[in-house]
Amino acid sequence: GQPASGRHPWYVLHPGKFTRRTYGMKIAVISDSHDNRDKFRQAAIAAKQDRAEAILHCGDIVAPSTLKEARETGLPIHAIHGNNAGDLVMMQHIAGKPENRISFYGQDASIKLGERTIFLVHYPHYARAMAVTGDYDIVCYGHDHHYHEEQVETIKGTTTLLLNPGSVAGLDGPPSFMMLDLDTLKITRHLVD
Repeated sequence: GQPASGRHPWYVLHPGKFTRRTYGMKIAVISDSHDNRDKFRQAAIAAKQDRAEAILHCGDIVAPSTLKEARETGLPIHAIHGNNAGDLVMMQHIAGKPENRISFYGQDASIKLGERTIFLVHYPHYARAMAVTGDYDIVCYGHDHHYHEEQVETIKGTTTLLLNPGSVAGLDGPPSFMMLDLDTLKITRHLVD
């Protein structure tokens, strides 16, 4: 059968046996859409075309209806609010409908995708503090609208990937989001037309 992700496995022949392998999981990291539904939809469609299996939104969605713009991709969305929270009751209502495939967590979230632990928060200072703990492989944030990627040294002697995809709405810079391969941690910045 197919893996839960819906991708087809491929097989490698070893002497006397087959070993099942799957492709690496890719996710889209988006932030600060600020009701720019068109840019958010474009980013979601581009992410799907680039084989994303999930979208992470780091806050400042504002209107809950903005999240509906990604429905056509069929991708699950993991979202938090930011300082421009909008209608939180309606956000939870939309997220509560299974057909929307939206998980709305509130001000922050700790999730596991693939074999990676990921923390989502809107604020840069909070993100850096969580990265330094060493409890997460990846910490994603937004708020300042500036694209940023960094390996942060942790108190555990490891590193955590700290990411800000910039504003998909194009506030304070070109509209952008990032794609992240969870196996290799390769990051690709995408600009939205």
